[in-house]
Amino acid sequence: MTVFLALNLGKSQSVPVACSAIEVFQKLGVSVILDKKAQPFFTQTTDLSFLQQDEAISACDVIITIGGDGTILHIARQSLGFEKPLFGINLGRMGFLATVEENELADKLERLVRGDYTLDKRRLLAVDVQGKNSFCQYALNDLVVFKKGIAQTVDVRIWCDEILVNHYQGDGVVVATPTGSTAYSLSAGGPVLDARISGLVVTPICAHSMHSPPMVFSAERKLRIQVMSPTQELALLSCDGLQEEAIFHDDIVSVSLSDRSISLICFNEADQFEAIDKKLKGR
Repeated sequence: MTVFLALNLGKSQSVPVACSAIEVFQKLGVSVILDKKAQPFFTQTTDLSFLQQDEAISACDVIITIGGDGTILHIARQSLGFEKPLFGINLGRMGFLATVEENELADKLERLVRGDYTLDKRRLLAVDVQGKNSFCQYALNDLVVFKKGIAQTVDVRIWCDEILVNHYQGDGVVVATPTGSTAYSLSAGGPVLDARISGLVVTPICAHSMHSPPMVFSAERKLRIQVMSPTQELALLSCDGLQEEAIFHDDIVSVSLSDRSISLICFNEADQFEAIDKKLKGR
């Protein structure tokens, strides 16, 4: 087995945790690859390979991130098309995607090598924007359309299969996958969806109405979002919080569940709910 350890070097604990993981893997006869950018931090560690990120993803059997959910979201996007399973070692605060904690490291890594795990396929959002600013992106967690200025609101209309289903005026709107239902959507008042459900949840952000509940749509539905305010660059769009793109008046944002997916390694059939119990309820 060959694993790629993808570190968030912005977190001080990532290098010592990686060293602990490398020690376990080397005892188990597993080959370890790291990104070339991490090489200066591992001058005292032998029998490692350092490759460019794309080469490392291509050469490995499994991707392991060391950081938080943001690190998984970043690597998930970079690894699209390679179809490599991944899991995350959590150094962040919450960890709904990166569910392996430091104190579980040795046990979970040994289980990985033994093949004692399951794969949980998580479908991605496909986002297609047409208009003054045209682009296509994928998202594992969510798409967010939000106001640019602190004193501005966004007037958003949402169609489902060409039928107008809602009109929000407020700070914006979140369209989340079941995977992303525990992220921004939850903070905005959306429901927690079982990650194995195939569907979409649309949650307004601080809507200026008491009658703007979140809405859950079937996986087969195709959504269309328009920012209706007739001004110049007013709103921004972000997929998984990784990049912001300007959205102009009457740009068409088409959103649907993609056939593309990411495979997350699970060591417990209820990893998602265990994480919710620990992180949200403080147990």
